[in-house]
Amino acid sequence: MRLTDIKSALFKNALRTAAIMLAFAFIGTLLLATVFDVTRAPIEASEKAARLSLFKEILPAENYDNDLLASQVTIAPNALLGNRLPSIANVAKKQQQTAGVILEAIAHDGYSGDIKLLIAIRADGSISGVRVLAHKETPGLGDYIDIAHGNWIKLFDNESLEKTAAEKWQVKKDGGQYDYMVGATITPRAVVKAVKQALQFYQQNKQTLFAVNP
Repeated sequence: MRLTDIKSALFKNALRTAAIMLAFAFIGTLLLATVFDVTRAPIEASEKAARLSLFKEILPAENYDNDLLASQVTIAPNALLGNRLPSIANVAKKQQQTAGVILEAIAHDGYSGDIKLLIAIRADGSISGVRVLAHKETPGLGDYIDIAHGNWIKLFDNESLEKTAAEKWQVKKDGGQYDYMVGATITPRAVVKAVKQALQFYQQNKQTLFAVNP
């Protein structure tokens, strides 16, 4: 067989292989796109249901009559909330009157990293509830801030800047009013600070937050 024939055969084989690989890639992409389209709606519905369930834990459903997920305000990065990227606030209304707001806050000074919080604040500035969305605190030690491991986070229920003096927004070790677990002071200290700052953010921005029209 001549060299030119060998080269031609190799070229044709390479083309055939490339075509087969391209076909497999196209089919694979098509299958992935189809699966994504089929599963997207159920996944989105599940995520919305989970978020609404969490909202109801910190702001009882009888306190509002609007669609919280549709009633949103985008919040630019703010030092008081600790959000380095834009975040979402959900505004609660009842009979078209402002009832409260649910804010996301991040404590960057946790023992093992960021602690993400969800904080519901009533229109009068008092806390309806707080929950930990995510954390990396030590299991069995610092994770008591999570409602799944104890009721510590409920210490913030009904608190406000008017009710509790500024110097009391600390753990007892620092002269404040909040309990803590021995050996795990950094974690609650970070959460208390983040909740207090969220209330300060609310005070400074409540008119803007409540201007939303779902």
